[in-house]
Amino acid sequence: MQILEKWSEAAVTSLSFFWMALWAFIFGYILSSIIQVMVSRKEMRDLMGGDDLKSISTGTLFGFISSSCSFAALSTTRALFQKGATFAASMAYMLASTNLVIELGFVIAIFLGWQFVIGEYIGAVLLILIAWLFIYLTNPKSLIKQARENKPDDMNANESDGYKWSRLFSKEIWQKISQKYVMEWQMVWKDVLIGFTVAGIISAFVPDAFFKWLFIGAGTENPDFWSVLQQTLVGPIAAFFTFIGSMGNIPLAAVLYGQGVAFAGVMAFIFSDMVVLPVLRINAKYYGWKMALFILMMLFTCLVMTSLLLHYGFQVFDLLPNPQDWSSPAEQDHFKLNYNFFLNIGFLLISAYLFLTWRNAQSSHHHDHNKTMSWTDIVMNSLTILSGVWLAGGVLVKLVLN
Repeated sequence: MQILEKWSEAAVTSLSFFWMALWAFIFGYILSSIIQVMVSRKEMRDLMGGDDLKSISTGTLFGFISSSCSFAALSTTRALFQKGATFAASMAYMLASTNLVIELGFVIAIFLGWQFVIGEYIGAVLLILIAWLFIYLTNPKSLIKQARENKPDDMNANESDGYKWSRLFSKEIWQKISQKYVMEWQMVWKDVLIGFTVAGIISAFVPDAFFKWLFIGAGTENPDFWSVLQQTLVGPIAAFFTFIGSMGNIPLAAVLYGQGVAFAGVMAFIFSDMVVLPVLRINAKYYGWKMALFILMMLFTCLVMTSLLLHYGFQVFDLLPNPQDWSSPAEQDHFKLNYNFFLNIGFLLISAYLFLTWRNAQSSHHHDHNKTMSWTDIVMNSLTILSGVWLAGGVLVKLVLN
């Protein structure tokens, strides 16, 4: 009976997490889709051909206006690199597109609080600058040359030419926005479903003692430097073995913070969306294994340094969040009639309009859905099905027990 109660608790927690963040997801992806359609990218690559501040800044800006999906970021980064952008500018794009995005800030604010939002955006800039310095110091010329010669045949040339903002409310523009919006959800919904499901399972089943064993010093009020360093190192190592992207790992980060993991450890976990196992495999396909391992080492080093700088920088200015002022999302009643409910309903209606607009536009086109699935696709699809069955079963058990 206790197992069934834990099952129902985990499922309800996962669904409540998602309900809590739903309007932020929709709002963020609408803004992202509008920017992607309206802002021109055609000549962006020409501005990213050097290793100077201008190229790095352009790559960062380009990433900011792009998708927050980790796998989409990998594809576009590869396209920019193969079209002539320098390696450093391409990495700036990749890091900005997965960390310096609007929708991620909304979700972090809901689950973790404003200090983590500030940490995310300042940290994204620090990540880019430290990665730029890392590339300059290591100077991997031979790896870059080999990576440029590794050119798969599936280069994606889909680019937006941009439009005048005066056309924003035209039917044609909103058809394009709806296409981008649906594409955003198609890219991330599996990560989101799995991420929220796992967060609920960990919240319900994993005891506090496990986190204190895994993250040395977790739960202590003022952990020493070595404890903070260990937690910062363990965060990305734990994330490496997940299949969850940047949006799906936020509820997991909230669970870690609720278990007493230090600010640096939580930020390192959040920044680790590009050091997960599927990303390593995709980078190996794009650039070869030597460059993929170099990118992994670079990102791991940079995110650990960034997280430590954020932690002690916030400590100097007395900005570190106080866990006692934070309430766990799992302990809140998310389904009551409040502002969150009305925001969700309003944004769901907008989302339904965008999906219908996309559907109508798609009805006049034929699409070939025959696609060879990689092992990553098979694993993700299997985990998605298991997550759906787990959540449905948990809700059913909840209804029976009540």
